[in-house]
Amino acid sequence: MRSAAEVSDGELAAWYGRADRPWLRANFVASADGAVAVGGMSTGLSGAQDRRLLKLLRMLCDGLLVGANTLRVEQYRPLTLDADRRRWREERGLAAYPRLVVVSGSLDLDPDLPALAQAPVRPLVLTSPDAPTARRDRLAGVADVVAAPDLRAGLALLRTRGLDQLLCEGGPSLLGSLTADDLVDELCLTVSPLLAGAGAGRITAGAPHPPRTLAHVHTHTDPEGFLYLRHTRPEAPTS
Repeated sequence: MRSAAEVSDGELAAWYGRADRPWLRANFVASADGAVAVGGMSTGLSGAQDRRLLKLLRMLCDGLLVGANTLRVEQYRPLTLDADRRRWREERGLAAYPRLVVVSGSLDLDPDLPALAQAPVRPLVLTSPDAPTARRDRLAGVADVVAAPDLRAGLALLRTRGLDQLLCEGGPSLLGSLTADDLVDELCLTVSPLLAGAGAGRITAGAPHPPRTLAHVHTHTDPEGFLYLRHTRPEAPTS
């Protein structure tokens, strides 16, 4: 088992890579006893190498999928990349920045949120066909607002816009909906060396659904004791 701190960004990127077909990767952090947050936010569970991996997985994706509540609670900043990561993307024919995609049924979003108003690429907000028209119009100044009847149709719509490689960062309700519809191709889970205690939920929430079998791809760690797990659909390549 190798340490993330021992490998370069290039090697770490090769470990994860981009799929050769439309792909939804989820990236979450949880405590050793299964909590998704400390004090209501995931940042209390993270460490230096976990934050490095988060930035690297963002570099690899076409679109970053996040629920509206997570965007607000976690106080998302604009989705930017440093010069080296932008160069990596451009050398491979990708846009300099991935696109932020916010999932919101109610469109209860402030257009002045930095993640929206200061984004380097115009964000996209995925909503339901019956979302309030006034809220759609209010957000239209900072984002493209598109409607789909369900998440499966929504992901298909995103892919017509060139967003084939999607990275979901939460929250638990969004992940629960995606797994319920069997739309998750990969789970990257960081296990924090922390006992958070009772109170916080798991990385997934919502209605029960049949279990989804995954295949182990790789495991690595870091000097701070974090464990990094990667699993994909069983038919996916494991190298």
